[in-house]
Amino acid sequence: MRIKQLLLVLLTIGIAPGLSGCMAAAVGAAAAGTVAYIKGDLEAIVTNDLNSVYKATKKAAEQLELGITKDSKDALSAVITARDAHDKKIIIKLKATVEGPTELSIRVGIFGNEIRSRLIYNQIRNNLK
Repeated sequence: MRIKQLLLVLLTIGIAPGLSGCMAAAVGAAAAGTVAYIKGDLEAIVTNDLNSVYKATKKAAEQLELGITKDSKDALSAVITARDAHDKKIIIKLKATVEGPTELSIRVGIFGNEIRSRLIYNQIRNNLK
């Protein structure tokens, strides 16, 4: 029994520094705003309010010559659906947060396309400057 306790303590001591480092990195990244490509979606936190990001997104779609097929917005969220020249469906979702920033999600096609998602994101960011 004593060996199990010792192993548990050693395991805990070995894992704790790794977890705290990851947590510090995650907290630091969240404070600076985050962008990640996860399972086909580009997910980002944009420091601007929902209305500003919505306008920048519509302008980006126009600048990138994306055909908007659906556009809906309320005070809490917005969804813009568009098609590119290859007829790939692009879904851009915006969601207001309590803290003020806007959550942004971009998906290109069924399985996602990181390069195209990042191009759209960069155009949105340029329009927010």
